[in-house]
Amino acid sequence: MTIRVFVVDDHPLFRAGVRLATEDIEDLEVVGEAESAEEAVRALVHERVRADVVLMDVQMPDSSGISVVAAITAAQHLGTERPRVLMMSMSDDDDMVVAALRAGAHGYLVKGAPRAELVGALRTVARKGAVFSPAVAARMSSYFSAVHELPGRAAFPQLTEREREILDLIARGYTNRRIARELVLAEKTVRNHVSHVFAKIQVSDRAAAVVRARDAGLGA
Repeated sequence: MTIRVFVVDDHPLFRAGVRLATEDIEDLEVVGEAESAEEAVRALVHERVRADVVLMDVQMPDSSGISVVAAITAAQHLGTERPRVLMMSMSDDDDMVVAALRAGAHGYLVKGAPRAELVGALRTVARKGAVFSPAVAARMSSYFSAVHELPGRAAFPQLTEREREILDLIARGYTNRRIARELVLAEKTVRNHVSHVFAKIQVSDRAAAVVRARDAGLGA
């Protein structure tokens, strides 16, 4: 059986590289490409291009590749034709991997993976399996061990791990600027996270957030 692959990446050289890496593999065929999230959704969800596996870049110029995964997962009309998704990224950021899995991805590789690893991953995902590059698998093991021990996990199940981490720093009295330095994030990104945290735990200001967080054991 030939595995039909659809490649979504905004870099033409990467898409060409995938074609080159698979052109002499008998059971793999690249059946389409997209260079933006919008183009990918149009092709895969609306035009229903037949693909078994979508090789998806996480970072796209118009939207996150994760939004494409979510659109594919939500497209009930695709039925058994719904493709499975293998994410690829230059980053193995924990939150990004978890977000991709929650959206419905079936694997995650770091760009630059050897050809044999890529080919094996495409085959595994097409056959209903899940696959992660060794680096990602190791990080996920540590990530979920840390999540299990993180204070406040039961108290704030609605928060992502990044949001809970930021709430913990707020409870310690950190300003947004200091949180940004601590987590190596843009200050604007921190502000967005803080707004989401406040909305999810239903507080209107920082003082109330500190009280809620400390009552749950955060900020120690």
